[in-house]
Amino acid sequence: MDEEKNGTMFSEQNQSGVRFYSMDAKKTPSKKSRIRKSLIIFAIILAVFAIIGVAASRFDINDTSSSSSGNAYPDDAYIAKLSVEGTISSANGSDYFGTPTGYQHQWTLDTIDDLMNDNNNKGIILFVNSPGGGVYESDELYFKIKEYQKNTGRPVYSAMGTMAASGGYYISVPCDKIIANRNCWTGSIGVTIGTIFDFSGLLEKYGVKTNTITSGANKAMGSSVQPMTEEQKQIFQSLVDEAYDQFVGLVADGRHMDIEKVRKIADGRIYTAKQALSLGLIDEIGTFDEAVADMEKTYKLGDCEVTELNNNDTSLLGTLFGKINIPAMNSKGDVSAIVELVKDENEFPVSYMCEALKNKK
Repeated sequence: MDEEKNGTMFSEQNQSGVRFYSMDAKKTPSKKSRIRKSLIIFAIILAVFAIIGVAASRFDINDTSSSSSGNAYPDDAYIAKLSVEGTISSANGSDYFGTPTGYQHQWTLDTIDDLMNDNNNKGIILFVNSPGGGVYESDELYFKIKEYQKNTGRPVYSAMGTMAASGGYYISVPCDKIIANRNCWTGSIGVTIGTIFDFSGLLEKYGVKTNTITSGANKAMGSSVQPMTEEQKQIFQSLVDEAYDQFVGLVADGRHMDIEKVRKIADGRIYTAKQALSLGLIDEIGTFDEAVADMEKTYKLGDCEVTELNNNDTSLLGTLFGKINIPAMNSKGDVSAIVELVKDENEFPVSYMCEALKNKK
């Protein structure tokens, strides 16, 4: 018998001298077989990670049994540092592995509740680095800060980073002291509903007709396929005006300023730290460390420990993979990107957002 080296084919000769060729039973696996094995291996890997995830969820790196926010707090006196970075929104962000990223609204509210009930906590310093956010979320955080102050009598400072505009300034207003970095842009006291696109002229040019069935003339106002009426503009403006009046009133109250003076400077513009100081919108220009030193001195807290509180993922999977940098996949063409932009902009929630800063890194 003549066998090839790979062992997949053999030959033999009968008595008549005729040679026959046959494939070995152990032939090369078919494509379907290879795919099937790959899927099985992949499923096993997923199952292993799922088991690890379930096991990891049964214990925490930190003891969080007494904390609604998932934080572990010091046993000695401390000042809490809470960061408000990014858009103030209830749409909490996360990475590929579910690890929280950016501002976490509900976690922040829960953390302040925890601090209210913790006698070791002696104050809060908000590190604000935000272009603003939703009217509802900004106002909710504003009231939570006021509740903390009222129930504890402890101080809350706002230490502004590179930007604390619109909603970022809104949440700073109730603080006992506002200290801004010298390179900070702040102010932008105003309200926006974003950009509402009107494609009705473009559709007409190409002969595209649309029909929208509504229960009233203003039910579909803001639609991108039909012109906005004057009545609808007035309706939107009334929403903005009411939220604006609320903002102006809170600034006047928090900064002890005449409301008409606030209206004159609250035209939506951005102020530098130096300009904001001259207008009375902030108390001092300084760093975060200087804000800490000021609180310790003013409230006689000595060298009180400063504890930075973060919404960290303490699961095993988060620890293993949270630091992996996976590049974003962007396969959108130009048209798809434009459609996505229009979709995002046309949601037009009423917000305390500085449009010039919302995409600034």
